[in-house]
Amino acid sequence: MNALIQTIAVAALPVIFAITLHEAAHGYAARYFGDPTAWLQGRISLNPLRHIDPVGTILIPVAILLFSGGDFLFGYAKPVPVNFGRLRHPKKDMLWVAVAGPGANLLMACLWALMFKLSWFLPQFFSTPLARMAEIGIIINCVLMVLNLLPLPPLDGGRIAVSLLPHRLAFKFAQLERWGFPILLVLLFTGILGAVMNPLVVFSARAIESIFGLY
Repeated sequence: MNALIQTIAVAALPVIFAITLHEAAHGYAARYFGDPTAWLQGRISLNPLRHIDPVGTILIPVAILLFSGGDFLFGYAKPVPVNFGRLRHPKKDMLWVAVAGPGANLLMACLWALMFKLSWFLPQFFSTPLARMAEIGIIINCVLMVLNLLPLPPLDGGRIAVSLLPHRLAFKFAQLERWGFPILLVLLFTGILGAVMNPLVVFSARAIESIFGLY
């Protein structure tokens, strides 16, 4: 039990940043491409407190950690409002707004890899928790990046697909959005989601570790 409490304490910072800055990135990209909705609502901020959802960012990740014995982690933040119709080129710019979230997770995974490397040069009192925190930071960001790139609306991968498909196919594909989360839940509970994601998450994490020489 003590080990699990320590895991939750160490995981809190990387999990909160991974979830909330993903959403902030969408807001920054949307404003850059012409939609000020998130900015007008005060949601364009690197302050995680502006994006924390008490259930999705705190309660659900802690519950999942407890029930999985510290082996699995997932959560979400308050979605940043994006009005795609206000983008300068809605169909084209949608791609970049969608990519911004997973892109932020990739950047954070790389930053945590640097933190892991930094831990090698610190006294053990600091290096052990920092290395564990960095390890969790790499994994959770890879999980969120891979999950959100799945081509299923309303995930970011679904938005990317809508942006890239011809207009007629894009319209039909976008109609899946109302069924997106039920489909995701079915994939989760049947084990299909894990079977698809796990190899991609492992590959992404190993690639980052290899690039930064963490082996």
